This record gives sequence, C-alpha cells and structure tokens, in this order.
Amino acid sequence: MRLVHAPRRKQITRRAVLGSAVTMAVAPAFAEECRIGPPPHEKGPLVFMGYDQVELDAAYEQSFYAPLAGQIWKRLAAVSEAARGRLGQPGRRSCGPTAVEQLEVYRAKRPNAPIFVFIHGGAWLGGEAKNFAFPAEMFVNAGAHYVALDFIAIKEAGDDLRVMADQVRRAVAWVYQNAESFGGDHDRLYIGGHSSGGHLCGIALVTDWKKDFGLPADIVKGGLCMSGMYDLKPVRLSKRSSYVKFTDEIEKAMSSQRHLDLLRAPIVVTYGTNETPEFQRQSRDFAAAVKAADKPAELVEAVGFNHLEMVESLGNPYGPNGRAALNLMKLASA
Repeated sequence: MRLVHAPRRKQITRRAVLGSAVTMAVAPAFAEECRIGPPPHEKGPLVFMGYDQVELDAAYEQSFYAPLAGQIWKRLAAVSEAARGRLGQPGRRSCGPTAVEQLEVYRAKRPNAPIFVFIHGGAWLGGEAKNFAFPAEMFVNAGAHYVALDFIAIKEAGDDLRVMADQVRRAVAWVYQNAESFGGDHDRLYIGGHSSGGHLCGIALVTDWKKDFGLPADIVKGGLCMSGMYDLKPVRLSKRSSYVKFTDEIEKAMSSQRHLDLLRAPIVVTYGTNETPEFQRQSRDFAAAVKAADKPAELVEAVGFNHLEMVESLGNPYGPNGRAALNLMKLASA
C-alpha cells in the first residue's frame, strides 16, 4: 500500500515505514513526534495543524504505524476461538430491527453481575463480534458479563456514520432493558470501544438516553475509550473521507468532544505511545476536554504499545486496557 501526495506524487515506501516503526520502538516517549511522510523540505501545503496531506493520511492509516497488523488480527481471531472453546459458545441475541444488529453474551456465573459492552473497531469498514471474544475470559473470571456487538459497516450504511451510531445506541439500550434475561445488573452497565469502535463508544456516551429512548439519563455507569477519534474535523480532511460521507452536520453530530454536556459517566481514555500521532493527540485532547468540562476522566498512556496491541491488551488483566476496565468496574482480576 502506498500514499501519494498530488500533484507532486511523493511516495511513502515500506522501508520508510519500517524505519519509522524502529524509531518509535526505540523512543516510545517521543512517539507522538514520529511522523510518516516526506522530509520537511519536500512537504506539501499544510492541511491540518502541521501535517501535509501525505502525513495526515498516514496518521489515520494504522498499517503504516503497525506494520504487523495483519498478523495481530489473525491472532485475535485465533485466541477468540480458543476462548470460546473454554467458555462455551455465547448466547446470540437480536438487538435491533435489521439482521446485522446482533450481540454475543458471555455470561458470568455470579447472579446479577455487572456488564461490559464492547464495540469493535475496523476503520468503520468491518469487523465481527466473534473475533473479539478474547477479552471474555477476563471479564467472566472477574464476575462480569461480556457483550460484543455486531453492527453495520460503513459502506452498507450508505457511507453514513449516523446509521452505525444509531445501531450501537440501540444495542446499548437493548442491553440495559434486557439485562435480567441473562442475569445482568442493568444498574452496573459499562461500555468500551477501540479505534473506530472507540469513536462509537464516545458517541454512545454522549447519547441523550431519556430523550431518544425514554430511559434514565445515566444508564451507562462508565466508559472505556480506547485509541479512538473524538473530533472528526481532521478525519474529514484525511483519506477516510473517500468512504465516509462527511457534511458539517455529520462532522458535528459524530464528534463526541463537542457534546460533553450530555456526558453522564466517568470515562477512561487510553492510547499507546506507538500509535499514530493523531490517535495519540485525539486521546489526549478528548481527556483534557472532559476534565475542562469538570467531568471525571482518566488518561492512560501505554508505553510501547501500538494500535492493535492496545485492543489485545483488553484481554489481559495486567495490560493497560484490561486493568483500566477492571478498575473502572471496581472488579478484581481472578
């Protein structure tokens, strides 16, 4: 895969990508300064902050900062299958009016247990709940139900993020309303999401549950926003606009950082120092904005972790996201 900066057609080579990856591994504390793109004297016009188009596109394309992402995706699918072998197949439920709106429930043994709902990533382009079963063991062993969502992909949604967000919101509402059916405590409902799922998690956290669903305003008791995007202005300027339909209305509605008046739950925001500079900045800025709004937020910087390693850490009680989830839910690891 290559990025081209028109009209000068500057290419990013695989050697340059790997060289940048080595730099980030050697100096994780300064990873946010490591950018993939042309040398300073060859940069094109700036399109956002200090980025030219090549740099901004790369900052929203994980493969350039996590060159082994394909291997990690395969590992996550394999360990998810192994987790199902130990826990048993999950209960699969319909949670919306369309066929794709499904969820998988991995049940804890204790009655009236808290619930963690996971929203997967995949650049909004795809992903399946079955490949995100790997955190289930940690939650179940700690005494919590683990629920993984399936929802529409962006292309099937007509390139409209609002369709995806509505399905995620319906799923969260369904879990709250139907928690007793699988032994869950709806008063201890927590949500988390990674990458584009972190974006959707942020949107769910600023939902007006009373107005839109007739539910209590505080149905979500905590949110874990992992390596996500919370203001879509720079995303709109990146190559992601080639498959996401952006308008001023959509940019505003789908930017959770602009709707913090609706945030009712404490949040934890996490990111790795080997992630793209924009995913790092988005996380820091979001946590700072929540704190500035005088609402509870914790920022976790995971030194040495790249984007895919961050989601993998959700299945580890001693990893940055696993630890953050258990602390948020006030659970001890098994």
